[in-house]
Amino acid sequence: MMDLSTVRGLADVARLQARTYGDKTALVFEGRRTSFADVDRAASRVGQRLRQEWVGAQERVAILAKNNDLFFEIWFGAMKARACLAPVNFRLAAPEIAYILNDAKAKVLFVGAEFFDLAEKALADVKDKPVVVSLDGQHGGWPDYRAWRDRAEAVDPNMDAIADDDIVQLYTSGTTGNPKGVQLTNANYLAFLSMSKDVAGFDYKDNETVLGAMPLFHVGGTNPVLAGYASGSTLAILRDISPAGLLDLIAREKINHGFIVPAVILMLLNAPEIEGADLSSLKTISYGASPIAQDVLERAQKRFGCDFLQFYGMTETVGAGTYLPAAAHDPAKGKLRSCGIPWPGVEVRVVDANDNEVPLGEVGEIVIKAPIVMKGYFNKPDATAEAVRDGWMHTGDAAYMDADGYFFIYDRVKDMIVTGAENVYPAEVENAVFGHPSVADVAVIGVPDDKWGEAVKAVVVLKPGASPDAESIIAYARDKVAAFKVPKSIDFVEAIPRNASGKVLRRELRKPYWEGRERMVG
Repeated sequence: MMDLSTVRGLADVARLQARTYGDKTALVFEGRRTSFADVDRAASRVGQRLRQEWVGAQERVAILAKNNDLFFEIWFGAMKARACLAPVNFRLAAPEIAYILNDAKAKVLFVGAEFFDLAEKALADVKDKPVVVSLDGQHGGWPDYRAWRDRAEAVDPNMDAIADDDIVQLYTSGTTGNPKGVQLTNANYLAFLSMSKDVAGFDYKDNETVLGAMPLFHVGGTNPVLAGYASGSTLAILRDISPAGLLDLIAREKINHGFIVPAVILMLLNAPEIEGADLSSLKTISYGASPIAQDVLERAQKRFGCDFLQFYGMTETVGAGTYLPAAAHDPAKGKLRSCGIPWPGVEVRVVDANDNEVPLGEVGEIVIKAPIVMKGYFNKPDATAEAVRDGWMHTGDAAYMDADGYFFIYDRVKDMIVTGAENVYPAEVENAVFGHPSVADVAVIGVPDDKWGEAVKAVVVLKPGASPDAESIIAYARDKVAAFKVPKSIDFVEAIPRNASGKVLRRELRKPYWEGRERMVG
């Protein structure tokens, strides 16, 4: 890890690594190898071009694309111009993307070729149209990225870095349907990098190769690659998750470390290509979003032959919070269902409704305090004040702590569903389903799913005379929200259980599906 005492902001990471490592390969992507020096030069061009496009300090620059090596020069370039990158989840539907672009007031939008049509649909509903740049592939109406970038000289803008500057704004699902922009600053990420060097699974070396497989619009995608870049590691970037492609990349680039979600681990284990795959270079596999099933873990440990580590956190805490060390992955130690112990420098507590710490073993809400806690939700002061109180980030997860200081997630205080690595709030799915002409009432819950942890289920009350047609309702919702939010199944009932004030009793709805399980979440 680089000497962070000399780093004023994250843009310095690109500058210092260029000076330290020069022509050493920083990025490997689909046959392209890019050096640390080349990334820094390209970032300077991007920073200059953003200023020429009248992108001011702390204005937002959006990117809608699958994983690629250009992401890094765009992100570092935005930081050099004191702008803030706002990556957009490409799995979202056009109305959701339009909301984000309007909310962020994006001045420039970079679009990957796979999403030209999606971007055009979204932009039709954007009030103040951004400058749009075609990232890869030709678009008749938008300039090509490399031509756009190379209109500027590779001269560093050298704008002063400010600790409180937002450097990335990652969008997380909102409880009422609209996503919230999580403001993460230079200070947040410098704290993350400082802490990560003391945490196994993030303590990369400059002679190692780190996998970048998770989507870069997620904190689980940005964190490993940023920690790897700051360590002088080579980053092997994967555009799409496919078992054959991922296994081939691990073998070809001799990857040492990677972060993937449990669903991907299971996918790899079930792929026919796993039989002859060369995984001998792996040292650690880190995972998050959900604990791993014991049988899957045991199969993975045997086949991968490396250490496994679990990470628990939120976008709002730069993805950090607790971690389950490799040694605790021994089922005999009884910690396999735990999300682990706090990161160095991170305070974690379990509190009651009045924010008082509860006794050991008692269930309460898990809260986190550290310099990694977000600045806030963009333009949402009330939501920020509700989430962060006296510096403590309220996660919405119900948990307890055992006598050894290990935390165990038990349930969810909020209604959020976690399917794979994606967060889904029932309200936004319910809003999508309610418009169907046959639906009189609906409640959305998460139910157990062996592959994804939880699956989205809609419980529907039909209008008088309507017939139960689950496929029609699912198809209707698919046009309104991202595919991962669409209900995978629908149950039809006579009435939705509600309390006296009309609030849906989701716990009552969920209970039958979770009977016989240790936890009420996936």
